[in-house]
Amino acid sequence: MTSPAGTAAPRSADAGPEAAHRPAAWVRTRLLATPVAALLTAVLAFGTVFLAAAFPRLLDRTADQGLREFLRDRGPAATSVLATAELGGDAKRLDDDAALLTARTGGAFAVAPGGPVYGSRSGKSRSLTNPGLARPEKVDPVMDLLYVQGLRDHVTLAEGSWPDAPAPDGPVPIAISRDVAETVRIHLGDILETASATRDDEAPRALVVGIVDVTDQGDPYWTDLPCPNRACLNYTTGKEPSAYWRTAGLVDGSALARVRTWQTAGAQDFWRLPVDIDALRADRLAETERGVASYVTGHTANALANATRRPGLHMNSALPGLFRQATARQEAAAPLSAIGPAGLAGVGVVVLCLAAALAGDRRAAELRLLQARGGSRSGVLLRLLGEGAVTVLPAAVVATALALWLLPTPRWGGAVLAASTVALFTLLALPLRAARLWARPRPGVGRRRLVGELAVLVLTVTAVAEVRRRGVATAGEGADPLLVLAPLLLALTGGLLLARLQPLLVGVLTRVAARRPGAVGFLGLTRAARGTGGRAGSSVLPLLALLLAVTTAGFGATVLGAVDTGRTRAARLSVGGDASVIVPVGVTVSSAFADAAAELPGVRASAPVWADTEVFVLGGNGATRVFAVVADPAAYAEISRSLGRGAFDPAALSGGAGGPDTPVPALVSAELAKQLGPGATHRLRLPNGGEVLTATAGTIDATPALQGDGRLFVVLPAGPTVALAPELGRANLWLATGSVDEGALRSLVRERIASDTERAAPAAGSAGSAGRGDVLPAGYSVRTSAGVTADLADDPLQESAARLFWAAVLGAGVLALLAVLLTLVRAAPERTALLARLRTMGLRPRQGLALILVETLPQTLVAAVGGGLVALGAVALLGPAFDLSILVGAEIARGLPIAVPPVVLQTLGLTALVTAGVVAEALIAGRRQIATELRAGDQR
Repeated sequence: MTSPAGTAAPRSADAGPEAAHRPAAWVRTRLLATPVAALLTAVLAFGTVFLAAAFPRLLDRTADQGLREFLRDRGPAATSVLATAELGGDAKRLDDDAALLTARTGGAFAVAPGGPVYGSRSGKSRSLTNPGLARPEKVDPVMDLLYVQGLRDHVTLAEGSWPDAPAPDGPVPIAISRDVAETVRIHLGDILETASATRDDEAPRALVVGIVDVTDQGDPYWTDLPCPNRACLNYTTGKEPSAYWRTAGLVDGSALARVRTWQTAGAQDFWRLPVDIDALRADRLAETERGVASYVTGHTANALANATRRPGLHMNSALPGLFRQATARQEAAAPLSAIGPAGLAGVGVVVLCLAAALAGDRRAAELRLLQARGGSRSGVLLRLLGEGAVTVLPAAVVATALALWLLPTPRWGGAVLAASTVALFTLLALPLRAARLWARPRPGVGRRRLVGELAVLVLTVTAVAEVRRRGVATAGEGADPLLVLAPLLLALTGGLLLARLQPLLVGVLTRVAARRPGAVGFLGLTRAARGTGGRAGSSVLPLLALLLAVTTAGFGATVLGAVDTGRTRAARLSVGGDASVIVPVGVTVSSAFADAAAELPGVRASAPVWADTEVFVLGGNGATRVFAVVADPAAYAEISRSLGRGAFDPAALSGGAGGPDTPVPALVSAELAKQLGPGATHRLRLPNGGEVLTATAGTIDATPALQGDGRLFVVLPAGPTVALAPELGRANLWLATGSVDEGALRSLVRERIASDTERAAPAAGSAGSAGRGDVLPAGYSVRTSAGVTADLADDPLQESAARLFWAAVLGAGVLALLAVLLTLVRAAPERTALLARLRTMGLRPRQGLALILVETLPQTLVAAVGGGLVALGAVALLGPAFDLSILVGAEIARGLPIAVPPVVLQTLGLTALVTAGVVAEALIAGRRQIATELRAGDQR
C-alpha cells in the first residue's frame, strides 16, 4: 500500500501476525481470572507461615522468661558471685581489686548494671552493753562494723555528719540508719560500749556521728550485709531461744584498720558481683554455667587470685546449682511446650495438603486440556510455580517479618527456617499435585496403601515402646522428639483406621435410614459414605486434621489437669489438710482457739493435735525414736479420710480408759509394727520422762500430721492418753479440712493465741513486721492448701508453657475448621445443583439445611469421637513415662492418670466449633447459591 504521493506508508505498530497473536502473560491472566482463589491462597500462606515463624519465637521467649523469673525469685544473693579475702589494704586497693574481678566477666555472664557491691566487714558481732538499749528478752543487742563502697548513693544524711577517720585511741565514728536508731534506741552522739570477749581483750567503742535515711529498703545493694539498713531480730541457740537485735555501724574507708580490731576473727574484704539476669539466655545456659564454674573454682579463679595478689581469695556462688535446676525445669516443661505446637504443625500440614488437593481437583480439566493442546509438563509446572510465587512468597515474607517484629528475641534462625519450610511446602504443594494428574495409573494401589499404613503402625508402636522405656525429658537432652511425635503418630494411626472404618459405619447408618420414612437422611448419609462432594480421597484429610486437633488438645489438657491435680494434692499433704496452725515451743493451742477456728466459714473437720519427735518406744532392742501424734480419734480420722492419707476407723482407738496398767490402743506405722510384733504392748517414753503403756490396734501407712515418708510413727487417742499423761493435752498443732480462708485464720491466731503469749509482744513490734498487719509472732505458722497451691503455681515457666499450649490448641482448632470449610466450599457447586433440583421437587429450605448437616457432620463426629479415644489411649500408653514433679513444684508419684473430663471437654469444644462453622457456611452461602442456580440453571 502506498500513500497518495507514491511513498510507502509506515507500518503500523500493531501490524503483523506476531504482534496480533502475542500470547498474554500466563500468571497475570490466570490470577486476574480467579482473584478470590489467589487471595485465599495468599491468606492461607500468610497464616501458616506466620504461625510457623511465631511459635519458635514464643518457645524462645518462654524459655528465657522462665529462666530469668526463676533466678530473680531466688534473690540477689543467690544470683551473685561472692569473693572474699582476709582484711588487708585500704579502700583504694578494694577499688583496684573490684576492677580486676569485673574485668574477667562479660563473656559467658555479665555484671548487672548496678555494678559490684564491695567493702570490708568485721568478724563476729559484739554485744552492746549500754543501758537503755532495746532488749526484747533481756539479751544485749549486737553490732558489726561495716564499710561498703558507694554508701552515699544509697542513703541521705538526716542528722549529724558523715563518719571520718578515727582518732588513734578514741572510739570509731559510725553512722546508723534511722530505723536502727529507733528500734534499738540509739541516739546521735551516743558512745556505744561493748563487752570484752576475754580478760585481756580491750573492748572497742563506737561513736554515733550520723543518722542516715535509707533511700530504698528493698535495694539489692543491702543484700547479704549484716543488717546495716534495719535492725534484725535474731534468736539465741538452745531449747528455748531468746530474741535479740542485730545491726551494723557504717564506717568510713579510712577506718578499715579499726574494722579488724572490732573483732579480729573473721574480718574480711568482700566483693559481691550481681549477675545480669536479663542478659541470660536459655539456649546458652550450659555455656554460662561453665563460665561461672570457671570463675568460682576453675582457671579464672586461679588467675584472679594471682592478679589481685590475694592467695586467700575465695569465690563462691549458688548459680551453678541454680542453672542445673533451671535446666531440669526446662527439660520437664519442654514436652508440654512442644506437644501443642507439634499438633498445630501436623494440622497445618494436613490443611496445606488438602488445599493443594482441592485446587488440583478444581483445575484438573484445565491442566489436562493444556497437555492435550501440546503444553509440556515442565512448562505447565513452571507456570504453576509462577502463580505460587506471586501469591505465596510476598505473603510469606510479610508474615515472617511480622512475626519477627511482634515477638522480639535474640534468636531468629529457627523462626526463619520454619517459615521458609512452610513457604516452600505451600509453593510446591500444587505443582506436585498437578504432576500426579499426569502420572499413569499403576496397579497395586491398594497394596501400596496397606504397606504404608503398616509402616505408620510399626513406627507408632516403636515410638510408644521407646518412650515408655526411656521416659520423658532425659537429663541433658531437652524435649524427647519421640514423646513429641508419639501423640501425633497415634493420631495418624487412628486417622488411618477411621478412614477405613468411616464408610462402614456410615453405610450401616445409611441402611438404617433407608428403612425410615423421608429421603433427607438416606440421601445425606449416602453422600457422606461417598465422601464430601463425592471425593472420598479428599475427605480423609479433613478427618485427619480434626482427629489431630482433638488428640493434641485432649492429651495436653490431660497433662495440664494432672499438673493442677498433683499440685493441689501435694499442697494438702504438705499442710496436713486444708489448713494448719503451728505454735512455738511452750505455747498451747487453747481450746478457745480450737472452738473458734472450728466455727470459721468453710471448715468441715478440725482437730487440735499434740505431735512431737522426742518420743521413744521402749523394747527389747532398746529405745526407738518415733513421731507421736495425740488427737481426738473421730476428728483425726475424718481429716485422714478427707486427705486420703492414713485413713482409719476411729473405733480402733476406742477403749484404754483404765488405770496406768491398762494399755492405750495405738495405730502404728507398718515399719514400726514389724519391729514391735503383732498385738504387742509397749511403753512410750515421753519428752518429760513419763511413760505410757500402749498396745498396737492397727497399722496405717501415713498420717496427716507427719509430712514426708516417715516410717516410724504412732497415733494415740486423746482421751485415755491425756488421762494418763496430762502434758500430752497441750496441743501444739491445729489441722482442718475445708475451704478455709487464710486471712480469717491469721486474724484469729493473732487475736486468740498471740495475745496470750508473753513473747509475742516484743516480737510483734519488731522491724521485720513493719507495715504488715498479717505478720504473725515469731514461731507461729499458718498455712492453707490454697495458699501453698498458689505458691507452687506461681511459676512463669509453667504459666508460659500452658499459655503456649492453649494458643496452639486454638490454632489447631481454627485450622481444622478451615479444613472442613475448604472441603465444603469445593463441594458447594455440586451440592448447590443437587439442592436446586430437589427444591424443584418440593424440598423445603429446612430440609436442605438438614441434608447438608447429615452429609458433613458424620465425618466431624467420627473424627471427634475417634480423637477423644486416641487421646485417652495416648494417656494410657505414654502416661507411665511422665514425671510431673518439677512441673508441680513438689515430689509426686510418677505417671499420668487417665482423666476423661478434660478429653471430653476438648472434644466437645472442637466439635462445637466445627459444627458452628458448617452451619454458618450452609446458612450464609447455601441459600444465595441455590437461588442463583434456580434462576440461571446448571451452568457447570
